[in-house]
Amino acid sequence: MNDPAAFELFDKLSDKFFIRLLIDVISMIILVRLIYFRIYKKKDYLFTFFLFNIIIFIITYLLNKVDLSMGAAFGLFAVFSMLRYRTEGISTKDMTYLFIVIAMGLISAVSKATYFELGIINIILIAFTYALDGNWLVRNEMIKTIQYENIEMIKPEHHNALIDDLRKRTGLDIHRVSINKIDFLKDIAVIKIYFYEDTVSSKKK
Repeated sequence: MNDPAAFELFDKLSDKFFIRLLIDVISMIILVRLIYFRIYKKKDYLFTFFLFNIIIFIITYLLNKVDLSMGAAFGLFAVFSMLRYRTEGISTKDMTYLFIVIAMGLISAVSKATYFELGIINIILIAFTYALDGNWLVRNEMIKTIQYENIEMIKPEHHNALIDDLRKRTGLDIHRVSINKIDFLKDIAVIKIYFYEDTVSSKKK
């Protein structure tokens, strides 16, 4: 049982495994805790994002020891990326973050890049995510769905008046709206209102 060769092999594998895992976990903390949670303030998917990432990392790392091809790894990645929860719909943004965390786990586990190159790759992914979703390159547009009872205002000729009325009622600087559903029996309409996150933040200050 005390085979020196086995212990030596374990030491080599453990060093590589834990260094790559450390790079992956640090990248995840930056992406999920410092970017995703700061923007959306949603704890629901923190558990999911971290566990998906770790599971993908461990599975692909271990399978890579039996000469798992890159094609097979990406096939596994595709299976996980298509998963959805039946109990609750996942928004497009949340699915995108799920896609990113799975990709990070896969890249960290099977990439032939050096540790430095691996860190740079993860930094590039994080930087692009923050630039696009952190209100830096593109303003972060928020969406709310409301029920609106003044159904006469949904006519095309009253579009500007509708936006003005919604601004007064909600206190939000709404710049556009879309009508999802009209119920003439109840005289209500389901409307999506669109506004920018930075305008909300400035008003709170």
